[in-house]
Amino acid sequence: MKKTEEDYLQDLREIRSIMERSTKFLSLSGISGVLAGLYALAGVYFVAGVFEGKQHLTYRSASAAEMWILLLTAIVVLVLAMSTAVIFSVKKRRKRGEKIWNAAAKAMLINMAVPLVAGGFAALILLTKGLLLFLPPVTLIFYGLALYNAGNYTFNDVKYFGVAQLVLGLLALYFTAYSLLIWALGFGILHIIYGIYVNYKYER
Repeated sequence: MKKTEEDYLQDLREIRSIMERSTKFLSLSGISGVLAGLYALAGVYFVAGVFEGKQHLTYRSASAAEMWILLLTAIVVLVLAMSTAVIFSVKKRRKRGEKIWNAAAKAMLINMAVPLVAGGFAALILLTKGLLLFLPPVTLIFYGLALYNAGNYTFNDVKYFGVAQLVLGLLALYFTAYSLLIWALGFGILHIIYGIYVNYKYER
C-alpha cells in the first residue's frame, strides 16, 4: 500500500519521539512534585514552630539544639522528596517499558548533582557559622541552578522552574526578614503548582 503524506508525517513524529526519549529523561512525575511541595510546607511549619516568638532567623539567634533540629528537618524533607521522585519515576518508566537507568537519566542527575552538592556544603558552612538567615536564599539559588542545568536533559519547562527558584532566592537574599516565607513559596507552593502543571501537560 502506498504511503500517504500523513503516514510520512506520522513516521517522522515517531522517529522524533524515539530520538527525544533517548536523549532526554521524560519520566518526571507531577505527583512527586506535588508531594515534594507538601513535604516542604510541613517542614516549614515545623521549623516555624521551633523558632516561634523570634522575628526571623538572625545571626547567632539559634541554640545548638535548634540548629540540629533545622538541619535534621531539612535532611528529612530532602530525603522524602528525592525518594518520592525516584519511586514515581521508576514506576513511570516501567509502565512505559523503558530502561530505568539510561544515558539521559545519568546526564540529568550529574548536572543536577554538582550545584546541589555545592549548595549543600554552602548551607552546612552557613549553619556552622550561625548565619541561619542566609540558609533559605542560598538553598533556593543553588536548587534553581540545579533545575536549570537539568532542564537540558528533560522537559524544557524545568528550566523556567529553575529560573523562578533563582529569582525567589535572590528576593530572599534581599528581604532576609521574609526568607523563610519565600523559601516556603519556592520549595512548597511553586513545587505544588509545577507538579499539577506537569501532570496536566504530560501525564493526561
